[in-house]
Amino acid sequence: MLVKVEQIHESGLKLDEPLAQELLGTALEGGESGQDTGFRAMKPSRLKATLRRVSGGVLLEGQFTAHVGSPCKRCLKDVELALPVSFNLNLVPESLARGEGFSDDDEKSMEKKERQQGETGGSFELDDVDQEVFDGKTIHLDPIVLEQLLLALPMNIACKDDCKGLCSQCGTNLNEAKCQCETKPVDPRLAPLKNIKLSN
Repeated sequence: MLVKVEQIHESGLKLDEPLAQELLGTALEGGESGQDTGFRAMKPSRLKATLRRVSGGVLLEGQFTAHVGSPCKRCLKDVELALPVSFNLNLVPESLARGEGFSDDDEKSMEKKERQQGETGGSFELDDVDQEVFDGKTIHLDPIVLEQLLLALPMNIACKDDCKGLCSQCGTNLNEAKCQCETKPVDPRLAPLKNIKLSN
């Protein structure tokens, strides 16, 4: 998905775009980095986003729900999760990030504009928003979406809070059946002690 800065009018630009399952799967399965997250994309999604020009850059607010699957951390059963992802980013042109093409007059006019926005725009502060640099003309949304998806992933998931997991000896799923293994396995180094008979 590409957005040209010239498409963003004073009132902003609203987007409602599909996110293909293959695109989300690329990020989850490691893509070019080759680092598999252990999660899989289960369905496509939709990105709802708003872009507004602020302080020489672009404020991007977006949200989507990623439907991901992963093995339970205890019993390894497949689990599906609807993961809400929301983000606010201040996209800064490379020239501004390097301090180029930025005169005192530009700074004064921007400060005036910010004060006017502050008077009418509520308590929103750009300092509270993460920043990313872009070329100043075109915003590539796909890498941003995939990065935000990776940041939102949990470390791991469980099928339920009280999952009993697998038996460490025979591998039985203890949520589905009870095995006959000893609940407290004997340390093999101490096993010979079981054969000692104590006499009175």
